[in-house]
Amino acid sequence: MAGSVYMPGPTDSTVRAANGAVLAVPAGWILVPPGDPGLTRRIKAAGDHWVVQEKVGRRTFSRGVWADRATVERIRAELESERSTDAYAKRQASAARRRDAAQAEYVEDFAVAVRAFLRFHDRHATLADRLAAAVTAHATPVGSGTVARTERIPIERRAEAAVIAWMRHQTTAYDSMKIPRVKGKRREVRRMLAARSKELLARYRSGEPAVASCPLAASLAVTE
Repeated sequence: MAGSVYMPGPTDSTVRAANGAVLAVPAGWILVPPGDPGLTRRIKAAGDHWVVQEKVGRRTFSRGVWADRATVERIRAELESERSTDAYAKRQASAARRRDAAQAEYVEDFAVAVRAFLRFHDRHATLADRLAAAVTAHATPVGSGTVARTERIPIERRAEAAVIAWMRHQTTAYDSMKIPRVKGKRREVRRMLAARSKELLARYRSGEPAVASCPLAASLAVTE
């Protein structure tokens, strides 16, 4: 029972197992919603609990943790007591400063990686800077869920993927396309649009003059 992972059930007091079985939540248990990692960690370490997760598309979202009410209330009281001290406040402030510094450094590093991927000709340096700034601003915020926030691939590949994703949404009709619900069709469309975006980037790298109808320049003008 401890650490079991389930999906949401058909009612508020049930969960669904991987094999499809619907289980009733044990009497005396309550659902602790996500949002307080410290509380969740302590509840999981305290003993029996059920983790509830739901997959939406390719992402999995936490829907909370079921655990004994008395255990949850005891842990909450302990945390409230700890968090009310000056020492805790100082630790939190110090941690926040470290996170802010790390985030600022990452944003800077990511922008450098984006510009390195773009490699625009000198005549298009201003456009490259504007594009790098737009992609970085969109992709790097903490909690954005973009490819820039994953550590599974090198930053160079994150930068490339972020540029192509930004261009897909900002310079093509992808968001308004009626794509058939056929397996692999959306992936096919994304590959096709990515190829077009790469062709456009190649023209700026080669130094070709920009044209008035360029969707990239137009999109960046709108975002200014």
